[in-house]
Amino acid sequence: MTRLNSNQIIALLLALLSVGYLAMAWQIPAFPLPRPIDSDLFPKVLGFTLLGLAVLLFLEAPAAGEPQPDGDTDEPREPLLLRPWSRVVVTAIALAAYALLLVPVGFVLASTALCFGLGGYYGYRRHAVNLATSLGVVLTLYLTLTRVMGVYLPTGLLPF
Repeated sequence: MTRLNSNQIIALLLALLSVGYLAMAWQIPAFPLPRPIDSDLFPKVLGFTLLGLAVLLFLEAPAAGEPQPDGDTDEPREPLLLRPWSRVVVTAIALAAYALLLVPVGFVLASTALCFGLGGYYGYRRHAVNLATSLGVVLTLYLTLTRVMGVYLPTGLLPF
């Protein structure tokens, strides 16, 4: 029997998560009036998509240059903040800070700071393009959600 690599283990965990999510999605009650798209459609599509991606991740062959779990590498270690698990922790902390600052600072400023900050942290060095893209995407989302769809988003420090 061959040993599972890290992608296959993650794929199995994601498959279990998606099966549980799909089980909950099938319990969403149908809307009383007949409609072509009901409230349970999006969760079911999301669950099946996650399950399909988990299968693809499980079947993916490891890359040729990918270090094996048993092998030692003589390459110098990356700095602490650039290691894969550190990136996960930094991203989680950034998302927690975003959630805490969303109401007092506002959707536009908090979302722009999150996009710009994580873009810079993950290595994008064209700061003007990063800021313009972050601000453009966030403003488009904000205006679409508030003006077109009527969703309330916190304004925070900005006057609109």
